[in-house]
Amino acid sequence: MFDVAVVGGGVVGCAVARELTRHRLTVALLEARNDVGAGTSKANTAILHTGFDAVPGSTEARLVARGYGLLSAYAPAAGISVEATGAVLVAWDDEQAANLPALAEKAVANEYMDAEVIDAHAVRQLEPNLGDGVTGGMVVPGEYLIDPWTTPIAFATEAVLNGCELLTRFDVARCAVGSESTVLTATDGRKVQTRYVVNAAGLYGDTLHHLFGHAGFTIRPRRGELIVFDKLARPLLQRTILPVPTAHTKGVLVAPTVFGNIMLGPTADEIEDRGATGSTRTGIDTLLAKGHRILPALMHEEVTAVYAGLRAATEHSDYQLSAHAESRYVCLGGIRSTGLTSSMALAEQTVALLASIGLTTTMREADEWLSARMTPLGEADERPYQRGGAVVCQCERVTAGEIDAAITSTVPANDVDGLRRRTRVLAGRCQGFYCAANVCALAAQSDGRAMSEWMGLQ
Repeated sequence: MFDVAVVGGGVVGCAVARELTRHRLTVALLEARNDVGAGTSKANTAILHTGFDAVPGSTEARLVARGYGLLSAYAPAAGISVEATGAVLVAWDDEQAANLPALAEKAVANEYMDAEVIDAHAVRQLEPNLGDGVTGGMVVPGEYLIDPWTTPIAFATEAVLNGCELLTRFDVARCAVGSESTVLTATDGRKVQTRYVVNAAGLYGDTLHHLFGHAGFTIRPRRGELIVFDKLARPLLQRTILPVPTAHTKGVLVAPTVFGNIMLGPTADEIEDRGATGSTRTGIDTLLAKGHRILPALMHEEVTAVYAGLRAATEHSDYQLSAHAESRYVCLGGIRSTGLTSSMALAEQTVALLASIGLTTTMREADEWLSARMTPLGEADERPYQRGGAVVCQCERVTAGEIDAAITSTVPANDVDGLRRRTRVLAGRCQGFYCAANVCALAAQSDGRAMSEWMGLQ
């Protein structure tokens, strides 16, 4: 019997599990995949948002602003790479330029006071490689870059260190709500009994919501395709280039990453298939056309990778948070790309919602809490290869020691995708062409499984 079961091991669910373990509670974290952060969270655009352009007064605006402060303070101690690059919102015609003062006013309404509207000449002084046609801009100095891979892993690691039980491949198929507890049954027949349930199931949040007998929102997956350019392109810009947003999307951006690349995207296509994370010819062509206008020189650089992520969009413009006393259930629905920034604030909100429907919580003493520090993956941080060790991935300069540490860690990597998100191995220019066999051999040596299993041949 657990006090709380959190369904969904993305960045929000991991943050919630971590926050709950700061109290004297028994907690389970249930993830349908074989690792945390392996779904929508791994394909985030990796921006630590100020919330300057959120809808004033919305739940999202409040939690993004609060989460920005919490995550900015937490990341350095936890080994999560952050780069304080800032951003500039660029207008490409007179109509967009005319909208900039209203966006600055929206930023003030969201209590972000540092946004500043500038003219086209000032924009070009900041970013001289922009394409022709700039008509104005707005500087947002607080928009930072963050490592989206390490964040959920850090949250989950601290949760597990402090008593949370992580159950992977636990895809909830049924729930039976009793008078004092709920039994969650996975597709493979495993069962978890818990007093309270938190729905952080992301793309499947509405499905779980329906299992508990509730309606109110439907997930409409919004696919975002992105292109990652080689590290040699990084000198082309100093900060994130943001578009003037629309009611439908924040638009296509060009941004550096903490890993040293440049990223172009995302698209915003509403689709039906919640597993359709493949890239499309149409999507890539759209991005290349927009990239040619925004940063023409980027089109002459090598592409390292393309990928797509699905956001848990709904018919509503705001997060869908609710608490239900009769079923001892809290729903965190419709959390889109800002969920990375707002994750720690959503965790705080979840504890408050659980308390509102009867959960009694008592904070642990400071000396009862076990913290964790991850190995920073950002180019601006010191990397393990700089301290010595055999490098096994030349593109990303990953050492054999990092592979072993990732497999033997508190929340270990179970496949090459998990290794990539913990070390950057196979994420570089060659995409594992030269080092994959050696990496899989090292992984097999560390955990005792067959090399063929690590290579996906079993």
